[in-house]
Amino acid sequence: MFGLHGRDYDALFAEKLDLFLKLRETTHPTWHGRFRPALTGQGVFPRPQQQSMPVWIGVGGTPQSFVRAGTLGLPLMVAIIGGTFKRFRPLIDLYLESGRNAGHSADKLLVGVHAMGFVGASAEAARDAFFPGWAHLVSTIGRERGWTKPTREQFDATCGPEGAYLIGDPATVAHKMLEVSKALGGVSRITFQMSSASLETEAMKRSIELLGTEVAPIVRSALSTHR
Repeated sequence: MFGLHGRDYDALFAEKLDLFLKLRETTHPTWHGRFRPALTGQGVFPRPQQQSMPVWIGVGGTPQSFVRAGTLGLPLMVAIIGGTFKRFRPLIDLYLESGRNAGHSADKLLVGVHAMGFVGASAEAARDAFFPGWAHLVSTIGRERGWTKPTREQFDATCGPEGAYLIGDPATVAHKMLEVSKALGGVSRITFQMSSASLETEAMKRSIELLGTEVAPIVRSALSTHR
């Protein structure tokens, strides 16, 4: 927040987003807001290569954030760090409804998911590799926020069929990605939070390789068959 007050978080986010979208539209913007000096036609360089730089808006769990994304007609990236994927369906429906009400076409109202993800040779190997770093991360954050100490049982449950982690062997992860898309009414993009405090570089590289060579073909084949 760089010295700004936490109580202004939502207003700051809205203003910074408005400024960013203005910068995307024009090289010499005219803009004013509450939290920083106005822009009066100064040039903003370098410019993006695309005619309009792609922007996805990340959201958590507040209805207001989904409504804002829909009203602006921006693609949605839902950060899901726990619970189940399907509990976000009402919020995604709210996003789509808000977008339609604001006059945006369906091809602009895209939905993405960002979740903990990792691929290993087997489901057990993937969980064993990811758990230590995950436990360290959650324990560190938990001490600040008053959470209970994370357990392996809790982690394994969240990696299971109903949980929010995309961690396992290629077939398991691919199947779960397809189920996520089905549960949320159609997902255009899924990104993984793959790094943790103790994953070795080779394990990360292998996971990325498995995503490209085994997970992606399964997903593409299933989607092609469905179409």
